[in-house]
Amino acid sequence: MACSIIKILGIVFFLPIICQGSCSLRDISVTQTETGVKVQGQPEWAVKITNNCACVQLNVILNCKGFESVEKIDPSILRISPSGCLVNNGQAIYTDAVQFKYASDKQFAFTPISSQIACAASCSMCNLCNAAEESKHHLFFDCSYFVHVVIAVDKRFPNVTLMAGTGTFGEIIDGDVFKYYAQGHWNKSSSGKSVPIINPSTRKTQFKVQACTQEEVNRVMESAKTAQKSWAKTPLWKRAELLHKAAAILKEHKAPIAECLVKEIAKPAKDAVSEVVRSGDLVSYCAEEGVRILGEGKLLVSDSFPGNDRTKYCLSSKIPLGVVLAIPPFNYPVNLAVSKIAPALIAGNSIVLKPPTQGAVAALHMVHCFHLSGFPKDLISCVTGKGSEIGDFLTMHSGVNCISFTGGDTGIAISKKAGMIPLQMELGGKDACIVLEDADLDLAAANMVKGGFSYSGQRCTAVKVVLVMESVANTLVKKINDKVAKLTVGPPENDSDITPVVTESSANFIEGLVMDAKEKGATFCQEYKREGNLIWPLLLDNVRPDMRIAWEEPFGPVLPVIRIKSVDEGINHCNASNFGLQGCVFTRDINKAMLISDAMETGTVQINSAPSRGPDHFPFQGLKDSGIGSQGITNSINMMTKIKTTVINLPAASYTMG
Repeated sequence: MACSIIKILGIVFFLPIICQGSCSLRDISVTQTETGVKVQGQPEWAVKITNNCACVQLNVILNCKGFESVEKIDPSILRISPSGCLVNNGQAIYTDAVQFKYASDKQFAFTPISSQIACAASCSMCNLCNAAEESKHHLFFDCSYFVHVVIAVDKRFPNVTLMAGTGTFGEIIDGDVFKYYAQGHWNKSSSGKSVPIINPSTRKTQFKVQACTQEEVNRVMESAKTAQKSWAKTPLWKRAELLHKAAAILKEHKAPIAECLVKEIAKPAKDAVSEVVRSGDLVSYCAEEGVRILGEGKLLVSDSFPGNDRTKYCLSSKIPLGVVLAIPPFNYPVNLAVSKIAPALIAGNSIVLKPPTQGAVAALHMVHCFHLSGFPKDLISCVTGKGSEIGDFLTMHSGVNCISFTGGDTGIAISKKAGMIPLQMELGGKDACIVLEDADLDLAAANMVKGGFSYSGQRCTAVKVVLVMESVANTLVKKINDKVAKLTVGPPENDSDITPVVTESSANFIEGLVMDAKEKGATFCQEYKREGNLIWPLLLDNVRPDMRIAWEEPFGPVLPVIRIKSVDEGINHCNASNFGLQGCVFTRDINKAMLISDAMETGTVQINSAPSRGPDHFPFQGLKDSGIGSQGITNSINMMTKIKTTVINLPAASYTMG
């Protein structure tokens, strides 16, 4: 075995480079197997390297937290997708490729190519995860030449980004500005302008995207219209095949897309990865569901209606609408984009995507996965820019045949301007949870905290108000408060439970609601604390209906509790809201639960669980100002089609004889 001697802060370590058969290193053993290398033992040196965070030769420093996949790697070129820094010859460097030389004189190129990320899945092949928290996620190279590279998280460089716009995604960026997608390739806008994307954690510009012009939107719409005519003639199985391919590529590239979500919208790293994986699963399911429901037609015969003989046969089928405009929100810019894109495509439509500003780069990476799948030119487009310049122009464009929008009050304005085209809209909610005396209060408290504070409360289906019976209120509030105290607060890279809200204006709005509640006498279970966009979780007890927080959607880590004296009081408060997305009820009595569910004016009622969107094939809809139409894979496919009938007229009545 060849080893390299490394001296860090006076301590000498030996790192194995080539292993044949079996070798040992202090309290760590390395054994060559048929499939790779098995590492066993408690590597104290990994802990020390991590804690000291020393930049040393033969060490790769990066944060691979939350990215799980194993890829076989060509032993001549190791491809890594880091989101930290690469180290060579004792110096931390930031570059797209580093030539690395070791004992065998074989050259290795470390290049950020996301499709070849090599993190050990579930740590099944070695147990370095037993080391320090910072070194839990590591690389495992499955080749006969290279044994192991230690990973440490260098917290001195928390904002270094090496995956976004690199490797496979290199063509989607020009300089420091990401391109928009049209005509089957990536383009720079003729405006010469860009739109900055601010990192919620640093409050500094993280990315830039093109500021598209109205003329460019016109060209996109014209091309989409032409492409759709051809796509509608593509067999269903072929459409599904391409969607399955897109799903696989999307999941393969989860690491760089997740990194964008962390940097753009401060989504915790593990949740960011989950969103991308969930999106790939949604696309695959949509492909299968589309083949099923679009592959069926209906036959009607005329004599089933009084006064008619069987002289007519009516054949009906679902046909595409044309060009679908998809506008997802910042909080799920990938998942809620593909929830519109996939149904549109399987149904035979073309798609024009307008991503949110915060989340646009993640969406552009997602679109590139569809590009790599081989969809026809012009079928999919993605335009970026300021809503003030192209927002109304897009939604009022005569070339748009359907709009699928998820967001806030903007959707109401869109619905008034869109004209006679199908609309699918989800516009937020003030989701209320009614807790009865007989409820399992531990279950209720756990769901209140998960539902109210996940992703810092920035979810349409977050718990927005707790309506609890007075007799159990003290107990429930204490249980919730105990759990809130355990929530971690910090940057999304650390998988903190509470991360910065998306913009400073959002933080200011939340603070306004909190201050109004304070002035009007709400009980603060925690001290209100804010640093920049980061707001610490806050539970407000004894909230009254005259407080803004009782009615307005904070979209932040603030949970108000209203004490009620009767079930009817809770139902009335819920129904008095202009929102009607979801609600929930906690009780052990299913009869009471069903009666309350029927009385609540919401699109969905959860029994003994916090509000939730999903699984993604479940219907998802809102009443009142919470939306128009219904989402969910099946409903979205149906919504993005229309019925076409053909009637066969016979010269005489005809009946099938048995």
